[in-house]
Amino acid sequence: MTACTPLPQPEPFESLAAFFKAAGEPLRLNILRVLSNNSFGVLELAHIFATGQSGISHHLKVLTQAGLVTTRREGNAIFYRRSLTQTHEHELHSALLASLDAQPIAAEIATRINEIHRERASASEAFFQRVAHEFNQHQDLIVGLPQYRDSLTSLLDSLEFPEHARATEIGPGDGSFLPELAKRFEHVLAVDNSSHMLQQAQHSCTKHLLENVELLLADALSSQLPPADCVLLNMVLHHFAAPAAAIEHLAQAVKPGGSLIISELCRHDQDWAQQACGDLWLGFEQSELTHWAEHAGLISRESIYLGLKNGFQIQLRHFAKPDSQSTPTMKESI
Repeated sequence: MTACTPLPQPEPFESLAAFFKAAGEPLRLNILRVLSNNSFGVLELAHIFATGQSGISHHLKVLTQAGLVTTRREGNAIFYRRSLTQTHEHELHSALLASLDAQPIAAEIATRINEIHRERASASEAFFQRVAHEFNQHQDLIVGLPQYRDSLTSLLDSLEFPEHARATEIGPGDGSFLPELAKRFEHVLAVDNSSHMLQQAQHSCTKHLLENVELLLADALSSQLPPADCVLLNMVLHHFAAPAAAIEHLAQAVKPGGSLIISELCRHDQDWAQQACGDLWLGFEQSELTHWAEHAGLISRESIYLGLKNGFQIQLRHFAKPDSQSTPTMKESI
């Protein structure tokens, strides 16, 4: 009998085989669980799972080939995250991730994750403690508030907030945007974990006679913030150790029917910003912010994009928190 030539396998079957291979190992499933709303480097994942770097690299390669994990470069470092695009059967992919996310993370793994986040946060906080007195000079290397202030205030003005609305700004910097918020909201809470930066914000409040602004020295991610009609993250998300977790936590401080507004850099490759400006992340893709916000129970609304001459691009994003009665609506399209 003549040997038969093996038939080529249809591409969908190869893809499914890679998917099931990737999902057929406990450590790889654990990695996917940890990457639910986080990005980590190889060494960080090796620390989290107390295993060798080469072994982690192998598992990441399998997950990447299956389309379950993707990479992003931050300067000289490569971080791994879950893929936002689904390359397999939608139901199969979604069922796997939903099943994983329903599982609790082991206590010892959660402890190591928190250690990594604390290290990142400490590095960021130390940077701002050093440069508080020259904050504007560092910030202006990338983008200054005057370059997007009008677009941001127009976005705020297009939303219909209650008459006695309250706003919270996370990381107000030197307080440059607080006068704009003070005009539009009955009460403004400015939260920063840097005493030096909060002193700068206090100078701005004094200069502009802002009597409806309250300054709070606190870690916004470990504090229970009072509910606000508008929570604003103005060019600070790229300084957070875990940006997805930050959005999820801060979404809880948004009142039903309220808004989370994020002004942020679009994804870029100018890694000098990490050293010069203390950036932990080189901006974010539109799909990332949308995915994280929707995961936090918010609805994506208006988006404005502004290109700058130095190659950076700004995204102004509005996410609404559902309300059974109403949500802030646009007075007119922007």
